[in-house]
Amino acid sequence: MRRLPPLNALRSFEVAARHLSVTLAAEELFVTQAAVSQQIKTLENFLNVKLFIRRNRKLILTEVGASYYFEIKDVFENILDATQAIFNTQNSDSITVGVPPSFAIQWLVPRLNLFSEQFPEIDVRIKAVDLDEGLLTEGVDVAVYLGTGNWKGLAAYKLHTEYLAPVCAPSILNNKMPLDDFEDLRKHTLLHDKSRKYWRLWGQKLGPKDLDVRHGPIFSHSSMVLQAAVLGQGVALGHSVLARPEIEAGRLIEPFSERLITKDAYYLVCRDKDVNDTKISAFIDWALDLIAQEES
Repeated sequence: MRRLPPLNALRSFEVAARHLSVTLAAEELFVTQAAVSQQIKTLENFLNVKLFIRRNRKLILTEVGASYYFEIKDVFENILDATQAIFNTQNSDSITVGVPPSFAIQWLVPRLNLFSEQFPEIDVRIKAVDLDEGLLTEGVDVAVYLGTGNWKGLAAYKLHTEYLAPVCAPSILNNKMPLDDFEDLRKHTLLHDKSRKYWRLWGQKLGPKDLDVRHGPIFSHSSMVLQAAVLGQGVALGHSVLARPEIEAGRLIEPFSERLITKDAYYLVCRDKDVNDTKISAFIDWALDLIAQEES
């Protein structure tokens, strides 16, 4: 008699095999690592084979495990696609936009009512995403990515040329430490956006050449580093589109006229097969037109 394996165990195996990690599998499935391990053991007992070898806390597929994974790996993706197709049919007047939290807070959300006024028949669902992996996650129709614009299988539309510029609270200029030229940056706390690489790049390109970037707090989101700058906690390197609202409101200023053009920019992306979708093209065209108006 033909028997299906336990589906929860099969799903745990597929995710663990894809990541080669029990930890990452647990995060994706929203369960504990112990639960994933138990499900894998259940499947191994059902099949009476060893699917993984554990070595130095890493998972390695056995020959049988690798063969089994490649046979079943598309099954769940096909189920997800079929299910999403039903959802899309039921919610044909909505689109889901995946946006980094800082971009959503600083640019998209304050302008979203303008899209609703122009396209009242289209409901927009905003989904916060931290990182892009060069692909759109399930259920996301359009996303905002920061990069060079080259993602396989995706159509990318550049929003604007991105640059970095030092920004600080006006009160910084009124204290005992001036900020008249780049050399004065040595006297101030540098605020870092995700890593220290941006300030390091600034020092290499514009100076001072030996700017010490080893100190100062690091923030995981751009909106956090901008808020720290607004509160007078130091000098941040602001991404142009994200810092603009704070500058226009007078909460931040640019002490220098020099700006550092970066190779990365913000792009709107969608799947190649969706470029002619009416709702998706409406959102993309609206965003591009609005950016053009604001920069003209």
